[in-house]
Formats: sequence, structure tokens, C-alpha cells
Amino acid sequence: MPFKLSATLQGHQDSPKAVASPSPDLILSAARDSTTIAWFRSSPLAFTPQISFQTVKQFVNAVTYLPATPDVPQGYAVSGGQDGTINIWPLDGSSKEPSHVLLGHQSNICALNTGTDGTIISGSWDGTAKVWKDFQLVYNLKGHEGAVWAVLALDDDQYLTGGADRKIILWQKNKAIRIFNGHKDAVRGLVLITDIGFASASNDTEILLWTFDGDIIHSLKAHTAYIYSLAALPCGDIVSAGEDRTARLWRDGECAQTIVHPGISVWSISAMPNGDFVTACSDGLVRVFSEHEERWASAEDLKEFEEQVANSAVPSAEVAGVDKSKLPGEEALANPGQKDGQTMMVRENGAIMAYSWDSMSRSWQKIGEVTGTDKPKAGEKVNYEGKQWDYVFDVAIEDGAPALKLPYNVSENPYTAAHRFLERNGLPMHHLDDTAQFIERNTEGFRLDAPGAVSDPFTGGSRYVASGSSVPTGPQASYSDPFTGASRYVAPSGGGTSSGASFSGGDPFTGASRYVSPSMQPPTPAPVPAQPKSIIPRTEGVSLKTANLPAMKSKIYQLNDDLAHEISTASLVLYPEEKKHIEDCFAYLTEATDERTNRPPMRKLQGAHIETLVHVLQRWPDVLRFPVIDLARLLVGHCAPLIQSSGTRDTLFDALFNASGWQSILQTPRTKSHDTNILLLLRTLTNAFQEKTLFQDGVWAAKIFDTLFAAPPENLQKQQRVAFASILLNFSCISLEERVDPTIRANHLRLIDKVLRVERQESEPAYRALVALGNVLYASKTQNNPLDDALAAELMDAVLQVPGELLTEDREKVRSEVLAIFEQ
Repeated sequence: MPFKLSATLQGHQDSPKAVASPSPDLILSAARDSTTIAWFRSSPLAFTPQISFQTVKQFVNAVTYLPATPDVPQGYAVSGGQDGTINIWPLDGSSKEPSHVLLGHQSNICALNTGTDGTIISGSWDGTAKVWKDFQLVYNLKGHEGAVWAVLALDDDQYLTGGADRKIILWQKNKAIRIFNGHKDAVRGLVLITDIGFASASNDTEILLWTFDGDIIHSLKAHTAYIYSLAALPCGDIVSAGEDRTARLWRDGECAQTIVHPGISVWSISAMPNGDFVTACSDGLVRVFSEHEERWASAEDLKEFEEQVANSAVPSAEVAGVDKSKLPGEEALANPGQKDGQTMMVRENGAIMAYSWDSMSRSWQKIGEVTGTDKPKAGEKVNYEGKQWDYVFDVAIEDGAPALKLPYNVSENPYTAAHRFLERNGLPMHHLDDTAQFIERNTEGFRLDAPGAVSDPFTGGSRYVASGSSVPTGPQASYSDPFTGASRYVAPSGGGTSSGASFSGGDPFTGASRYVSPSMQPPTPAPVPAQPKSIIPRTEGVSLKTANLPAMKSKIYQLNDDLAHEISTASLVLYPEEKKHIEDCFAYLTEATDERTNRPPMRKLQGAHIETLVHVLQRWPDVLRFPVIDLARLLVGHCAPLIQSSGTRDTLFDALFNASGWQSILQTPRTKSHDTNILLLLRTLTNAFQEKTLFQDGVWAAKIFDTLFAAPPENLQKQQRVAFASILLNFSCISLEERVDPTIRANHLRLIDKVLRVERQESEPAYRALVALGNVLYASKTQNNPLDDALAAELMDAVLQVPGELLTEDREKVRSEVLAIFEQ
């Protein structure tokens, strides 16, 4: 018999992310509405939400069941989420407060599992898994190089973990005894397969069956997008759930049934002891499916579910292998499909409809109308880089920085366009979810499910649009990053131009992001023609002064604790006075960045606080220095007067250059920590070169330029080159306000010339260097301080050498303005 809908559980106000079903009469669900719900069976075909647990207003992303004890005969619900805590909830209804709270993770908890002996294992974005017994931490499992997305307790002291690094690790207590390599993307699900080994699911759309010796004995392929969750039915069959709107049943190595859902993401799936299974879907509902006819929902409910699926919209990019110009009519539905889940598109009443073959019922099931096949109604296509796009958005990655271009066609999955944009521009993948949401909010595409959005397989961004009650509306609506709170999206109050669009922030600690889509504003009357605004001179530099202060502070203390736990490194920990100074720095920055008060910090910092940073940078291992360097970035940006004395300034930046490994800049290959430290050093210098107070004697600037000249820009990574060019841009803004020493100006121009001549891959560094050069040339004219003819000729040649393909139409305008200044 096929699996059919048995029950629909409606009670969450936002997308449920995880489900567990320890008995036929109990279902646990956790959701983005910050609640964990215990559902008890109230009739053969219905469950009632008897207990709802909630602590803070943050997402709950994982849930599992802890077996009963004599004190709590109904057992416990175990939940974890965005705040990094694990809450243990008694299911006897005796209290709405957790009986235990497990602390130790530094970031979002995305995976939970329990063993028969009461062991809890958790996985987190902080890159660790932790094992808890009797509500105490017993093992800290460190071995993954990214988020731990899947955990599985095998017995009393053996565990499996899977992560964003594509690895699966088998642990004996706290020691890794085997690593399983086979997936091509993040591992998202693990389940024990009796008498065989285990199965794993991945963002690479494959399910692999393994023996514990490391052999892959089967690869199950049918999903067309990320697989988020796995479960094993009592009969040995496997069920899976993923981003392609489906739950799938696997029997004897084949996909035996595909159940399409009305929401894009089927986040979680759980097997019940009676052979049924439960799903959590991004349309906000939890559902139970059964192959036992006596537990099928009523005919009316089954029809309603089928209509919900049929009325959904399917992006045309999800339906592959079909030539749309040769689509058949409805008569093609008379022919049977070749395999379960096979998709076919047909023309139906002037529209294009998608059907999926159900091998159990041997019929074609309508799964929705295919969108994105016709030209969008918003207007003509936009030409960008030789291709036609429905939309091209302006996105700037830093305050005051030139905008980047985000092209999008309505036939695409928003995730695909967002991922392409972030990857191309070297931006952190934790912005992927928000970027995809931005696309969905500002395009005419159909929204398939109420919460909507797209998942981030690498760092945990998941499909999210805040519920109607929590999303501000109106022309100045702000949207916060659902996981870190660091980003803000602000819609414009009226029509705009590309120069008005911005998206601030970018690194793991900075935020304050704003998107403005000029192309999506409501139609307005044709404006009166105006003279185009000149780009040169640009008086505002790039500012990198925002941060997620709690995350940064937490990371420093976490690393300090790690040092304290090892005998060999215990001598490197922060001294009590240093801890106090670190606390003072964060207290100062909290006041300085508080937009509500809009006043200078009441607290004062002294040279001893900078000395603490220097001492920590000098003795901590290079792999641990990055949050301390980033703290220096903020202090330079917000407390320049403290650093302006030559002694403090020179000491701090000497320590920063040494801590970042700048002297080894020519070394290849560099480690990840080395590159991170260099990037943060360059961002610190970007802030420093925005403060005139740091350049009063001019000697220090000359020294910095000499040091920077030792690094060929082509030897830097993309984001490092952007930061390098930002330093040059910021100093050029200073040169507009005051006359710069000719020697320092020459060194500055030497670096600009270098960037223009070697940048052949990315537009952003070349663009910023062109603007910097334009500013210097403008200042030389207005200050009657002309350049040497030979130097001017070299610089003009460098400008002409910039490849045209690096400069879009609006950026080519900068080159024209620079050349025009040369000719004056």
C-alpha cells in the first residue's frame, strides 16, 4: 500500500524545523516561532498540542526525545537552537520551565540525538559535537572544519557526526577512530541501518549506505536538491526529506514513493514505531503519513492535501530534461511514467503544468504550475555582461563602497542566484539566506510557501521570512538576520537610482546590511532630465566599524578557555587584569555603537588597554588571533584619539603586522588562519586610513605604504585585494581635505598603479583604485600641487591597461572621469 496523509498538525506560527516521534502517540516538533510542542494523539487520526515550551524569542532548530525516568515517567523533550543552549523539558506537564539547561556550545545548535542509556549528543555551528550524560558534559568532539549538521548516538560510547566539511567521523568516546569520505557537499543526516551500518544524506542530493569499515555499498539517487533529514522505518525501509519539496521512501535500493509537499523545504523527517512517518515542512505544518489504510485521513482531507500540492507553483529551473518548445498536451498523461518521482510538463489551458509519477498509485499527480517560462511583466530584459536578465540589483558590501551587481531570472531558484552572487564576489555564505529572501521580496515570482526563503547548506542560514506580526512594514521596513541579528535590510522610501543602493557588512562579525532594489520601485512619472552626477571627487571612504560584539567577545573567551584546558598552553591564558581590559574594550564599543543614545561613550580607555591587545597578539598562537585582530579593527575605528600618539600607534600596528604573518605574505600556499589574519589586518588599516588624526606626522603613513608595497596584490585573495584597495581609497579621501607630503603621495600612487596593472580578475579592487586615483588627481588640481610628468604618464597608462570587461557601464564612467582630469 502507498503512504498517504494520516494527520495534519497545525499549531506553529512559523516554519517547523525538526520533528521526533518516539511513540505512535507522541510527536515532538521545534520551530522558528521559538517554541517546542509536544503533540499527543487524541484520536486515531488526530494529535493535539498539549504542551508548548518556550524560553527566548529565537529559533529552535533541533529536537529529540530523552527516555523516561522514574521521576519523569513520560520522558523529556530535548530542544536546541539559535541561542546555543540545550533545554530539557519534562513531558509530564509539571512545569513550563526546563528542568535542565545544558551550556557549552558557542553558536546555533542544529542537531540532537539521544541514546538508549540517556546520553545526549549535540551538533552546532561552532564546529563541535558534545556528548552529555546525566545532564553534564562528558566529551567535547572536535574534528570537523565547519558546522556539525548531523549527530547519531550508536551505543554507550560510540558516536557518528557529519558536517559541512563533507566528512563523517566515528568517535570512540572523545577520539576520532575513523573518517568516512564520500559526499561532495555538507552532510545533513545520519541514521543507523541494522545489520548493515548506517546511511548518510547530503546537500549533494545523494544518500549513501555505509558499513562501519568505511565501504559504500549503495548510493541512492532521486532527490533533485539538498537532502536535510533521514529516518529508518521499523521494516528497514528508509525515508528522506529535502529541499525539492519531497519526502521519499526507499525500498531495496530504489525510490519506491515520492510524496510532494506544498512547501519548498521538507526540513525534517522522523519514523514512528508503528511504521508511519512524520514530516516538518516550510509551509508551517507537521504531517503524519501512513501506509495503513485504517490510518489514512478522510477523503476530504486527502483531496485538500492534493489540491494544496497541485496549486503550488514550480520554478521552471526545478524541472529538468524537457524541451519546453516541444511540450505535449494533456494526452501525454495517459502514458505511464518510467520511475517514481519522474516529472513531466504538459500544456494545459494555456499554462504549463508539472506532474509527478506516483508508482504506488500508478498515476500522474499534479504538483503545480511551472513559472518563469514567459517574459516577466515588470518590463524589458536587462543586459548585463552580455546576457539578458529579468532583474539586475545593485548590492554594496560596505558603507560607502561601490555597488555590486546581482543578476536574476525569474525562472531560477532564488538560492541559485544568491549562491552565484556570493561565490563570485567572495562574500560569506551566511548571507545566502538573506540574499535569497531579498530576491523573493523584490521579484514577481510566485511564493510557494508562506514562510518562504532559501537554505544555506554551509553555515546554517535557513529558509526564513518572519511572520507577519514580526515584520515591520512600510517604506522603511527593516529585516534582521534571523541567526546573528547583524544585518539590516532597509527598503527605500521612494524611487531610487543605483547610486542609492547599499548592502553593508560582510565578515563574520560585521553586519548592518541594507538592500535597496532600484529596479523594483513602483512606476513614477518620467523625471526631468538632470545632469549626470560626477563620481570624482568621492569624499567618503569605506567604513568597517560594525560588529556582532557578543559573538566576538564570546569567541575570545572560548579560545581562552581552550588554552586553559591544555597543560601545554595554560600559560598563554588571559591574566585577570587583561580580562578586565578586554571587558572594558567591549563595554566601550557597546556604548560607541549604540544608535539609540547617539552620544560619545561615557567610558574611557587608556594605553594599558591597547597594551593588553599587543601582549595577547604576541603570545597567542596564530590560529587563535583573529578575534583579537578584529577587536583592534573596531578600536581603531571608534577610538582613534587613544591610538593617535606615535608610541601607541606604532606599537599596535607593529604587533598587528607580526600577528597576521605579513612578513610571510609571499609564502604559498598560506593556511586559512594566515589568510584570515591578513584580511583582518587590512580591514583594520582601512579604518585607520579613514582617521586624519593618525597621520599628523606623515612618517607613519609612509612606513605603512612601504610595508604594503612588499605584497604583490596578485598574491592576495579577492577580499584581501578589496580591502587593500579600500586603504588606498580612504587615504585619497584624506588627500582631498589637506595637502599631502609629495613623497607620501608618490608612495600612495605607486600602490594605486600596482593595483591597476595587476588586477585582472575582479572589478571591485580595480574600481576602488580608479576612484582613489581620481581623488588624488582632483586634489592635485584644486590644491595647485601637480604630479611629476613622468609619474602622470605612468598612471595614465595604468588606467588604460585596466581590462574593459572588469568595468561595467557605470564603472567605466569613472575611468572616463579620471582620464578627463589627466587631460585638463
